[in-house]
Amino acid sequence: MAILAAGVGYSVRGGILGQWAEQFGFTMTELGAITGGGLTGFGIVIILSSLIADKVGYGKLMLLAFGLHFISAVITLAAPAAFASGGKEAAFNCLFWGMFIFAIGNGLCEAVVNPLTATLFPNNRAHYLNILHAGWPAGLVIGGLSSAFMSAKTNEAGEVISAAVDWKIQMSLFLVPVILYGLMLFGQKFPKSEAAGAGVTLGGMIKTVFAPLMLVLLIIHALVGYVELGTDSWISKITGSIMASPMKGLMLFVYTSMLMFCLRFVAGPIVHKISPLGLLFVSAILGATGLTLLSSAQTVVLCVVAATVYACGKTFLWPTMLAVVSERFPKGGAVAIGMVGGVGMLSAGLLGGPAIGFKQDFNASKNLEQVAPATYERYKADKENSFMGYKAVGLDGAKVGVLEDNGKELARAGELLAKEGKKDENHAKLATWWAAAQPMAAEDKKPVQSAGVFGGQMALKLTAYVPMVMAVLYLFLILYFKAIGGYKPVQLDEKH
Repeated sequence: MAILAAGVGYSVRGGILGQWAEQFGFTMTELGAITGGGLTGFGIVIILSSLIADKVGYGKLMLLAFGLHFISAVITLAAPAAFASGGKEAAFNCLFWGMFIFAIGNGLCEAVVNPLTATLFPNNRAHYLNILHAGWPAGLVIGGLSSAFMSAKTNEAGEVISAAVDWKIQMSLFLVPVILYGLMLFGQKFPKSEAAGAGVTLGGMIKTVFAPLMLVLLIIHALVGYVELGTDSWISKITGSIMASPMKGLMLFVYTSMLMFCLRFVAGPIVHKISPLGLLFVSAILGATGLTLLSSAQTVVLCVVAATVYACGKTFLWPTMLAVVSERFPKGGAVAIGMVGGVGMLSAGLLGGPAIGFKQDFNASKNLEQVAPATYERYKADKENSFMGYKAVGLDGAKVGVLEDNGKELARAGELLAKEGKKDENHAKLATWWAAAQPMAAEDKKPVQSAGVFGGQMALKLTAYVPMVMAVLYLFLILYFKAIGGYKPVQLDEKH
């Protein structure tokens, strides 16, 4: 339920950003500032709280997470009142801190539930950690379907026929699993991790993090975070562009999340047949294959097939990696598992999401510049983007959005501003640009859309190299363990 709450909140948030932009007048940059630090903050909190989990106690940390989840909801839902009294900046602060506290609550939950599950099921960790993490795709499914049903409905002409359900109602959905896990806490007696129960000190737990094999596992899990959560941030948008329908992209994401939810319940039998490392090796190959197929898919059917292969690949990676760490480094306790989870989240937030976004900008703009130079000049962004030393001038999302709906939303916003007697420099600048660009809109639309699809598919093609590298590393580990007598869980009284 705790992981389900995180999944619902993560998924629903993506569907209400438009309402935030409209109600409070946020730019995309401001929306990015509100949402962008979530995964990064999530990762840092997992690492820090795992250091104190056994000392403070799992039950107390879960109660704290419960309180923080509620506080985050109160602060977030207070944004309209803050906007009425203090304007845009006050609303921004409510939403920013609400999301930040939500991330802290999620991080505390993750720091508890992983070592707790490993402790409760010491002889079948891979199976039960996969079942535990079925909560994440379940949350994505619930949030995704909620966004689809509660979003604004338009006709073929692009006119709104039914307004979106108020974002406050949508955002409150995550409180349902929060209340449920809060009720479950009462009367429960929480054990310490296996390591803490055996008397291993915090220093002893931290020491395991610097073992050579553990460092290799940390590197691999950073790649897992990059390819799984980093790609999840963009996959719906990219597939929606390929299929020429954002709703189809969202529904495909819901389908693959449901597939992941179901598959995570059958991890145990697979692990018993081919070992955790064997499952990880096959998963990495499937992940690379799925992303490669998506990078060249041109039809809805091919998108569904490719996304299915990719989903089967990414399903077992995260929880099975946690199982391998807990089995090979039981002396690491909550610290070892927390470090791995934290590194995965940090990689997704700092590298995965930004890198895949940059690859889209770089390839889309290069494609449009080559195919239609004049169109590129009209739709390029004012500022240059950079990532890890690479630079590119991407396409201006606001301009592309105006082109997509032929200026209808821009005109609607202009009418609202006129009624309220307000002026908006960004809107005025965009309206002036559109007045000059509109005569060429018919000839611009196709190359701009094609460039967007090309950029997204190239980003997936390049991202496919990440699970390829993971497959090589997993194969290396399989051969290493074969050379030392085979993979098996380490007992606390063994040297490792």
